[in-house]
Amino acid sequence: MHRPYLFKAITYLVFGALFIYFGISSKGETVWNTVTLIFAAFAALNFYGGFRMLRFYFKIKKKK
Repeated sequence: MHRPYLFKAITYLVFGALFIYFGISSKGETVWNTVTLIFAAFAALNFYGGFRMLRFYFKIKKKK
């Protein structure tokens, strides 16, 4: 069975927030180190996917 888009969207947004938290907590002397940038990139991808799924969820809900 396919999970609902709302659950997936919330999951993506939570993981995006976690990656932001890990990125902030892993900063060293400067923000521009490799680990922090990788965490920021993963967070951006998760937020993008989460907001796309939310938009798709509301689009489907509006049609029904």
